[in-house]
Amino acid sequence: MAKARELHTPPPPGEAHSVPVPGSKTEGKSHIYRHWRFVDGLLETLDPAIRTCHDFFEDTATRVPLNNCLGHRPWDPKTKTFGAYVWENYGEIRERRKNFGSGLVQLHEKYGVTDQKYGVGLWCQNRPEWQITDLAAMSQGLFTVSLYDTLGPDTTQYIINHAGLHCVATSLNHLPSLIRLKPKCPTLKFIICIDSMSAGEQPNMSKLELLSQFAQEYGVGLHQLHDVEALGLKNPRPYNPPTADDIVTINYTSGTTGDPKGVVLTHKSAVAAASCATILMKQGSDDVACSFLPLAHIYERVGEHCGLWAGAAIGYFHGNTAEIVEDLIMLRPTAFSGVPRLFNKFGTKITDATLNSPRPIRAALSRRALATKLERQKNPNPALATNKHAIWDRLWSSKVAANVGLDRCTTMISGSAPLDPKLHQFLRACFANNFAQGYGLTETYAITTCQLEGDMSVGNCGAVAPAVEVCLRDVPDMEYLTSDSPQPRGELLVRGNTTFREYWRNPQGTSDAVDSEGWFATGDIATIDSLGRIAIIDRRKQLLKLAQGEYISPERIENIFLANCGWLATGFIHGDSDKSALVGLFGIDPEGFAPWASKILGKKIDVNDYGAMKQAFGEEKVRRAAVKELTEVARKNKLNRFEYCRALNLYLEPFTEGNGLLTPTFKLKRSQAAKFYRGHIDELYAQVDAEDAKSGLRSKL
Repeated sequence: MAKARELHTPPPPGEAHSVPVPGSKTEGKSHIYRHWRFVDGLLETLDPAIRTCHDFFEDTATRVPLNNCLGHRPWDPKTKTFGAYVWENYGEIRERRKNFGSGLVQLHEKYGVTDQKYGVGLWCQNRPEWQITDLAAMSQGLFTVSLYDTLGPDTTQYIINHAGLHCVATSLNHLPSLIRLKPKCPTLKFIICIDSMSAGEQPNMSKLELLSQFAQEYGVGLHQLHDVEALGLKNPRPYNPPTADDIVTINYTSGTTGDPKGVVLTHKSAVAAASCATILMKQGSDDVACSFLPLAHIYERVGEHCGLWAGAAIGYFHGNTAEIVEDLIMLRPTAFSGVPRLFNKFGTKITDATLNSPRPIRAALSRRALATKLERQKNPNPALATNKHAIWDRLWSSKVAANVGLDRCTTMISGSAPLDPKLHQFLRACFANNFAQGYGLTETYAITTCQLEGDMSVGNCGAVAPAVEVCLRDVPDMEYLTSDSPQPRGELLVRGNTTFREYWRNPQGTSDAVDSEGWFATGDIATIDSLGRIAIIDRRKQLLKLAQGEYISPERIENIFLANCGWLATGFIHGDSDKSALVGLFGIDPEGFAPWASKILGKKIDVNDYGAMKQAFGEEKVRRAAVKELTEVARKNKLNRFEYCRALNLYLEPFTEGNGLLTPTFKLKRSQAAKFYRGHIDELYAQVDAEDAKSGLRSKL
């Protein structure tokens, strides 16, 4: 950890964060860029003795056995509320994972599985048992395969069969659907329920007995987690630790088209990624983290690896992200990783409580504090630019942060999607901490780039991570070239110690993604500034071409609208190739939409009155006001006129996993959405045509 703190120190103000490797420029590509401290070689591990996740957990459990490790809020059936956090320390978790790992192998042998290396399915929300199962598997040289908590049966079936899983550890709510999948999953032999299924009921009346009979009819075994732990305790087995080259997980990406790909990640990648994360997050044994981003995604997983290596306490949210602030106020975490979707909500709530406060004095003080702090952030001298202020941090920022439970938080990271620059500056002023934006993919173990502490710039994802190197490749068909001025532009390529080994049972997909020199093609278009900071500016193959020949990036426009309109939750910008205008389909945020629509209509709409909201969606007055506001946002963000949204529809939840339009990682399936809402899109274009005809315009944008 001392080494991590040393490496965390940024370069002197104004000096490069990532540097080009001399002599690395080749035809059609930029120089290769590396972290400023690792020009001569990439980071593998913070400690030469630590080469696997098993290693670092054992090291931590030996070093700080009494530290809080995993915590949760138990449900109280009497009060029907979640209680205070209950913790198990590192020594207790080590014992549980040792016993469970031993019992897990013995159960596989009982069902005829004698292979040395195999995967264990894991299907539940974030909770201590998720991490215990993962740690138990690696203690015996096994690996886990995550099933997304909200996956439909088709994708669940696909992953079980594709990964060849014999066992799935899951929560009680998934048992019926998992048992029914058995006839379509020939490799599945038994299920472990991580919830208790018996509580002293009469014979043949417990969940365990009833569900065991149900499972037996389908030909699959059913066991409880604590029984498997007891089996391992009764018949202990020594650890069978993994090597650095062994698989730690097969993480299935949520593709927007076709079946998901199984990304094979090794312990070498995990340790390199956790090393980078520890440097960036500055975590230590006295830190506290909140786990709420899905552990099925590699972003949260590497964050917890970082915490477990440092000896930090990880508290799991109670299961409802809409009430995450309740958990944060209880935990008061010192480090926090989030996504723009959540930070957008934070920004809206904080704005309403401060700048838009009905109390004049509070609103005035908030405006003064924000203006002062934004001015300091924007100081052109990087040595003087800061988001801290001796007076306003104490009088204003500390109170704002405390209201969302982040008053102790020293480091915050935003990832998974672009964070609006204005929102980034606003939240930096609010929290007065190291609030960085990062970039990564499942294939790079979530770690590719991240902003360094003290960097007050926005609109970029920062320096190259210490364990990887990057370069740009020309994309002439999109007119992005590494010879562009003032900065090179092109597709971002990544290579290094965090990158994946292969796509499971998909050699063609692997060869398509990774070239002969080991470069992984991200599909993201990036640029690199004079200080070596990476900015993602576009997505390859995610462009729409309008009738007048203009290309537009719908995701970029959607992000701008969502970041600036607190009453919107989701968006889909669409342009037909034979049309010259864009139209939009938007899902609203009830808490933001209700007061917004109430002002437009001159009557109160309650945030829980979904019927009234649906009625408001059809009001011409509301639709015109929405288009007007989006147009104003487009102007302020200097979008081209052909990037304006000319007509729109509003919905409560237009894109969900249930209707097949969202992936488990909340990515929009564009082609499916266009087909699903084809009739609505045609109606919107009819409105645009009618409006143009009425005003006598012939659209030549």
